[in-house]
Amino acid sequence: MRPNLSWLLWLACLMAWAAPAHADERILDYHAEIHVAVDGSMTVTERIRVRAEGHRIRRGIYRDYPTEYRDRQHNRYRVGFQVLAVMRDGHAEPWHTKKQSNGVRVYIGDRHRTLASGVHTYTLRYRTTRQLGFFDTHDELYWNVTGTGWAFPIDHASATVHLPAEVDAARLKAYGYTGAQGATGKALDARILADGAEFSTTQPLAPHHGLTIVLEFPKGLVRAPDAKQKLIWLLHDNRNLLLTLLGLLVLWLYYGWAWNRFGRDPASGPLVARYEPPDGDSAAALRYVRDMGYDNTCFTAGILGLAARGCLDIEQHGKTYTLTRTADAPVQSLRGDSKALFQALFSGGDTLKLKQSERTRVVKARKAHEGALSRAYEKKYFFTNRNKLWPGVLISLLTLLAMVYGGGVPAAFMLLWLSIWSFGVYALAAAALRKARSGHAASSIGSWLFLLPFAAGEVAGLALFGSLVGYAVLPLFAVLIGTNIAFYHWMKAPTQDGARLLDGIEGFRWYLGVAEKQELDSRYKPESHPELFARYLPYAVALDVGNAWGERFAGALDAEQMRQAQPTWYHGSNIGLFTAGNLAAFGSSLGSGVNSAIASASVAPGSSSGSSGFSGGGGGGGGGGGW
Repeated sequence: MRPNLSWLLWLACLMAWAAPAHADERILDYHAEIHVAVDGSMTVTERIRVRAEGHRIRRGIYRDYPTEYRDRQHNRYRVGFQVLAVMRDGHAEPWHTKKQSNGVRVYIGDRHRTLASGVHTYTLRYRTTRQLGFFDTHDELYWNVTGTGWAFPIDHASATVHLPAEVDAARLKAYGYTGAQGATGKALDARILADGAEFSTTQPLAPHHGLTIVLEFPKGLVRAPDAKQKLIWLLHDNRNLLLTLLGLLVLWLYYGWAWNRFGRDPASGPLVARYEPPDGDSAAALRYVRDMGYDNTCFTAGILGLAARGCLDIEQHGKTYTLTRTADAPVQSLRGDSKALFQALFSGGDTLKLKQSERTRVVKARKAHEGALSRAYEKKYFFTNRNKLWPGVLISLLTLLAMVYGGGVPAAFMLLWLSIWSFGVYALAAAALRKARSGHAASSIGSWLFLLPFAAGEVAGLALFGSLVGYAVLPLFAVLIGTNIAFYHWMKAPTQDGARLLDGIEGFRWYLGVAEKQELDSRYKPESHPELFARYLPYAVALDVGNAWGERFAGALDAEQMRQAQPTWYHGSNIGLFTAGNLAAFGSSLGSGVNSAIASASVAPGSSSGSSGFSGGGGGGGGGGGW
């Protein structure tokens, strides 16, 4: 059958007429009447005249209002929003709201009734707070009148702002922006009024284009929030901040109680000089008791102590240190931790190189040495009270969870990463600081340089974490980590026997590196006993005065006395340092060198002003559409 040509022409005309009707849904006029109150709140009346054709506007329109922002410190900032009245064509209209990710959507219309095609005027009146900017020289309304989220073109947009009182026109400044989000178009007119200003676009706005206005006015017209009010708002808007503060308070209360109950040190006695190790304890034992814990320097001091007693020789080639058991090692005289260390070092042969390939033997020896020291000295001379830290750790974990409240998975991931990374950075910084305090200048500089990229990673991680949860949380994160680190050390407490031993250790340390030369007993001056340099060098390294111990002998010994002071158990490149001028460097260089070798061998391989604003900036905004 051949189609009727007149029928086809009629159908084509009908479609051509219908298509513009659907496409012609638009906002004919958009006007906002804004009244600013003395308390800083605003009452806004929006009149939106639209043409509806049943395409996208079937039941009515919706209006999106952002209520949640981020300030310049990335802290949450929530503005107030309260709907006061909703009308269509001068009569009350049904409406309901729906929570959005950053605000609220107001649906205007009856969900059970279809809107008649034609022109309709919607009126929405609402109250909002915390929308004004308070600056040093002026106050300001920076307001996104229409928002840039409308899918319809806007033929004309305007706004009128009324301040609480009339103002001299010379003291007001009005301007604005048009265009898409971020644009700085100037297709508008602004005119100063007796009590504010009015703004009007000079050309239509395309879909997703909007009008943003700025009105600067003198300070004093509106009551600015004081510091107390700002703090209340900050805590109200950022619940994670408030919960973190409460968590820190609970943590301090617990740690304060625990320290007072278990971590207080007994009173120390007067400092009395000692010219020999207290109770004949090993160098490693003195460091273990003084630090109330084990580290690589304990291991180094133990090795140097065995060498000083004639049990092993140390040979250095470059950065490699080889320990060799001596043929006539006085094994029978060894006791406690010294015996355990000696047996573990040479259980696999008479030589041991402190390098990566011997990691298993080095780690085994380190563990055996630490275990022997723990059995002999912990609980008898001090308590670490680690079991008292667990409640604090639990409180800290709950506080960390509160810290990322509302931040989602990215914030939780960054928190986990930062917690681990921060303790690693602390460990590296503490090691570098120990080297600096012990006089190992060269090695401490290397440690600080090694720390730099890790510290940079810490700063970058904190910046990213702050952008997710608010920068106000960052100091609290640092305080939380610092509190746990501090009480990890403060909870360690010596017993009465330990306090007496610590007094003896400090007296001996005073002799090794603190006392002035003229304060020493003449019987113990370097020139009287040059052999003491090698004998007590392990103790000087253990007590972080290796450099000072060498300086005590430098310049006091003649050539023959230098020969007597030279350690017979060391062979290597550092022996070139063994001169009167470089004696101090020998002890610190040897100690730090062995320490570094041990460390390597024991690790497995492997808010802005409108003056710089734009369309879409400021308060208000959002957009809307049909439904």
